Amino acid sequence: MAEQFDVVIIGGGLAGASCALSLAKHAPQLTIAVVEANQPSTEHHPSFDDRSIALAQQSVQFLQTINAFDIDASFAAAIKKVTVSDRGHFGKTQIDCAQFSQSALGYVVEVNPFGRALHQQLAATQVVMYCPDSVANITYHHDFASITLQSGAQLNGQLVVIADGAQSATRQLAKINFTPEPYSQGAIIANIEVAGGHHNHAFERFTEHGPMALLPMSNNRYSLVWCMDKADIDAHMQLDDSAFVSALQTAFGYRGGQFTKVGMRANYPLVYGRAESLSAHRTVLIGNAGHAIHPIAGQGFNLGLRDVQLLCELVTSELAIGSYLFTREYAKQRNLDITTVMTLTDSLVRLFSNSSRILAFGRSCGLFAMDLCASLKTPLAKQLMGQVKQGKRL
Repeated sequence: MAEQFDVVIIGGGLAGASCALSLAKHAPQLTIAVVEANQPSTEHHPSFDDRSIALAQQSVQFLQTINAFDIDASFAAAIKKVTVSDRGHFGKTQIDCAQFSQSALGYVVEVNPFGRALHQQLAATQVVMYCPDSVANITYHHDFASITLQSGAQLNGQLVVIADGAQSATRQLAKINFTPEPYSQGAIIANIEVAGGHHNHAFERFTEHGPMALLPMSNNRYSLVWCMDKADIDAHMQLDDSAFVSALQTAFGYRGGQFTKVGMRANYPLVYGRAESLSAHRTVLIGNAGHAIHPIAGQGFNLGLRDVQLLCELVTSELAIGSYLFTREYAKQRNLDITTVMTLTDSLVRLFSNSSRILAFGRSCGLFAMDLCASLKTPLAKQLMGQVKQGKRL
């Protein structure tokens, strides 16, 4: 006998857990199930690793409405300034939260404790967890979807939310194509201790070898994203800690302070891609299952949270959950924001990774002009804070 649900969410990582918690808080009348392949309480949940993510100010405000984020949490640090620079060229610009009457541009949170906190919140709701378990098959009917799990459990749902990441197997079962385009570069992710503290200052630095980002985090550490050619990644991963810190200091300079120690290093491939559609019959995609972007601007999870926010609006609207009008409206309203962020991020990476002297001069002039004129900073600052336009509201 199949269990009946209004919403079945496939994936309990950051996007899926945030979605389940948000729906449970905004629409407590819904019956919600989450199918997750890994126990969140274990030490090696693949979604809750040692990375850190940036939460835009708008994302923070949304999470606070469901009591899912505390700005004073031990795993969070405010971003009060962002400096964008082009190494070896004169242009740079700085964005300060005080210029926009904000207490912070956003926050950096450590994924592992943040993910566990989300699941602790979920445990106090009516959401039913199927964990550890995964989807074996989906059969679509006119007014519901029938989901068979690897355990043999049967779930029926009016709406299926696919949130199991960029390598989503469920997306394939729903016959939604996704063709990622790998970047020529990969990224080294690590936590870096800095002498004297980071002063809540984030850096986006573009070099001839690839972009670099330093995001302030707890305990006088930066979260490092260092992009470079894959051959160079292999060489840097083989360095001992002291040699790696020295190489980082040489590549980045001393704008961010003196680096003293590096934590565990990880190598991540970088891809750009988008599902051919964000919706199908009785199905929507959220987070990395629907769109994968370069991490340098820190917009990935914020984009997924805006997917979640729209779902919360739609389930409390007059549209029947999971209906054609519902899924079509979701895809339609999310299109502009996703297209804008993906295009901006990809263009930024490709523009600043180009060694052309003419482009370098143009970049420097643009950054210099932005630093002189506050009105030119506004669009970039709004993007950093998550103040973006969605489609037409209901």
